[in-house]
Amino acid sequence: MQESRSRSSDERKPKGPRERLLLVGEARLSDLECVALILRSGCTGRSAEHVALEVLREFGGLSGLAAADVTELASVHGIGLARAAALIAAFGLARRLTEARVAPGTPVRSGGDVARLVREATRGYGRESFWSLSLDVRHRVVAQRLVSLGGLGNAPVHPREVFAPALKERAAALVVAHNHPSGDPSPSGDDRLVTERLRQVGELVGIELLDHVVVGHERYFSFADEREHELYANG
Repeated sequence: MQESRSRSSDERKPKGPRERLLLVGEARLSDLECVALILRSGCTGRSAEHVALEVLREFGGLSGLAAADVTELASVHGIGLARAAALIAAFGLARRLTEARVAPGTPVRSGGDVARLVREATRGYGRESFWSLSLDVRHRVVAQRLVSLGGLGNAPVHPREVFAPALKERAAALVVAHNHPSGDPSPSGDDRLVTERLRQVGELVGIELLDHVVVGHERYFSFADEREHELYANG
């Protein structure tokens, strides 16, 4: 009887993230519990869950945490370089998985198709990122690639970084895209300059730049649509 009561008492004790994952699966864990599992342990006087709560508060939730760099993360009490590196790697794997989900052969027919692919890939990003999609002769995806990741307002891009992989992939055409973290997809002057420069390089190397799509939260801007006098469309 006493053994039964003891077992029942143990079952009522709160379980840690690892035990909960084994019991109910990853999908039912909170963001805090997932971050705590990546951290693995806490620091003196503080559990991994306490440290996870602090780092999530510090960066305003999961989206802010995903956008932080290793130095910013390491500065949080209880994180340090090793745990910061683990967090960066975890978010990096999630990003790579998103890239891999764009199956080769996916057709790209419009700026809306591009916007949906890039919006999914940049979900949770707090900084600008520049993407390229290599296409075959029937405008189907050969590969999707993250070209560069910038700060809050820009992602530096060089034509070499865009076209070198496309040449190796024997792409027939190319579409590029980047997100505006502000949510407003209106192109800047720099966006227009980059588009024209990439178009010219594409002509030289024989890979046509079909479009440059600027992705906002709910809208996108397509330079190809602009040429046809259709400035904005819904994503």
